[in-house]
Amino acid sequence: MNKKIPGPVYADDATEGVNLLLRLRLPWLVAGLLLGTLTAVVVARFESLLASDVRLAFFIPVIVYMTGAVGAQTESIYVHNLSRRQAKFRIYLLKEMLLGLILGAIFGVVLGLGTLLVLNSQAVALTVGLAMFAGVATASIVGLLVPNILKREHQDPAAGAAPVVTVIQDLVSLLIYFLIADAIIL
Repeated sequence: MNKKIPGPVYADDATEGVNLLLRLRLPWLVAGLLLGTLTAVVVARFESLLASDVRLAFFIPVIVYMTGAVGAQTESIYVHNLSRRQAKFRIYLLKEMLLGLILGAIFGVVLGLGTLLVLNSQAVALTVGLAMFAGVATASIVGLLVPNILKREHQDPAAGAAPVVTVIQDLVSLLIYFLIADAIIL
């Protein structure tokens, strides 16, 4: 007997009740809360690194923001095109890898040079620039992979991708930043 696998239920604020919308959104936001807590634990593991040069803490918001913005932008455009059935994953993957590298290089150089001018520290400038480059380069890939995986798992990418992409990219960008800082600063 062939049982048809039900398709995903999509969140539609215009037609669905609050109970269904809550049921569709809450699990992803809870997952984000848990992964966000894990991110706080990861940051705490690098307390001694931050204590060794407090200036590293200055750049956490900009690195997290820019990598999150790049990931969210990629995810939003891809989900939009998925809904219009215009998304070809392989083409998106190649283009997003290239875009991530280009955007990462631009923002890494700008932030690194700005850091050098303001703080007059080659080590901090190199750390920040490299971390921005690597974080942005990975953000476009995360922003593409998460909605694609959700689609394959018959989940609504519009409801789940944004919270998951955001928290995964926060975690990845901070790990990249602290590992680079650990190698350069300490």
